[in-house]
Amino acid sequence: MRIALITLGSEGDVRPFIALGLGLQAAGHDVLLVTHTSFEPLIHSRGLACFPVGNDPRDVLENEMGQTWLGTGNNALRFFRQFSRIADSLIQQYMLDCWNACQGTEAIVFSTIGLAVGYPIAEKLGVPFGMAAPYPLTPTHAFRSPYFPALPASLPLSGFYNHLTHILSMQIFWQLVRPAVNKARGEVLNLPSLSPNWPLSEMRRGRFTLLYCYSPHIVPPASDWSSWNHVTGYWFLDRQAEWQPPPDLLDFLASGPPPVYVGFGSMNSHKPEEATEMVLQALARSKQRGILLTGWGGLSNADLPDSIFKIDSIPHDWLFPQMAAIVHHGGSGTTAASMRAGIPTVVIPFFGDQPFWGQRIFALGAGPRPIPRKRLSVEQLATAIQAATCDEVMCTRSAALGECIRKEDGVTQAVEVLHRHLHITV
Repeated sequence: MRIALITLGSEGDVRPFIALGLGLQAAGHDVLLVTHTSFEPLIHSRGLACFPVGNDPRDVLENEMGQTWLGTGNNALRFFRQFSRIADSLIQQYMLDCWNACQGTEAIVFSTIGLAVGYPIAEKLGVPFGMAAPYPLTPTHAFRSPYFPALPASLPLSGFYNHLTHILSMQIFWQLVRPAVNKARGEVLNLPSLSPNWPLSEMRRGRFTLLYCYSPHIVPPASDWSSWNHVTGYWFLDRQAEWQPPPDLLDFLASGPPPVYVGFGSMNSHKPEEATEMVLQALARSKQRGILLTGWGGLSNADLPDSIFKIDSIPHDWLFPQMAAIVHHGGSGTTAASMRAGIPTVVIPFFGDQPFWGQRIFALGAGPRPIPRKRLSVEQLATAIQAATCDEVMCTRSAALGECIRKEDGVTQAVEVLHRHLHITV
């Protein structure tokens, strides 16, 4: 069966879909990844077909609108308003590109960001569809939306608040992007406009098969969810068998005790030199060696002491188990990798769902309290690193959680759900 997987966003959004694509391909399906042009080499290297669409997500995050978006923190209205300004200029082109990509497709699975184009295309083609999300978005009384701050569970209205935050998140997002989506539906697909209460209306009717690609040990399924919500476990895309670590990195690891990893993924800093200096001072104060991952996240090239090693990219599944602690931005993919490694984790959230994952790690005892990027200081970071490397209870809980996650097989679970609920056949 020919299945299109539509995913838009950063590499952390794309890698789980590559893992799912490999699982579907192994089950006998013809899989097409529909995503940004910049990820085409990565997808082809894994033996999957790719239809490139749109622009490089780095261009979005690095321009003025993107930098404003990164600064929205845990403010849902600001986050979605800024996202809608970015999306308005992109949806029409994405709809056209994805429509061309999906010709001949017999089923579609799309990401949360891909929802705006994936659902209309599945509707137009009349094919079954599912949505995959790296964070919970189905309304529940059990926990809040990742885009809203938490209330103390002891408050009598916390359950009502939790449920309301999910509805508000979805509706704020939808009302802001609805004009652009409906315009593209009409002009590209010749479809009527969707109603103001979509997608909640569709979800309440059980028309969405929802795959949550995170571990039930991190966020258990809510007891008030319907049967179309499936927490499958993480979809890990591990390093290829032929990959070899750089010799100088091996030498660094062998030259002393396990270091602390520091990396902020695709989160750019307005002042990379200042951010780098803060990290270096915090590592020095906590008496820890460090590995700085620059990637495309803004940590600058600098003259580094012998206790610090800088690298542009590295497979998390190889590196993280060798760390004393992991400091990152709280992206869902890096959170998954650090939790599977069983290593205490310090989260420095920038925006979006990142504060939610930082809070979950803290609540599970696998890391100290998250520190929002805007409030980060040398003293706070050094204290957090000290706790992550020296707290025996935190280390024990992290290790136990990692052991549980390593026993999961999220991709296999997801493929089984798609076969069962979308009636996909080989």
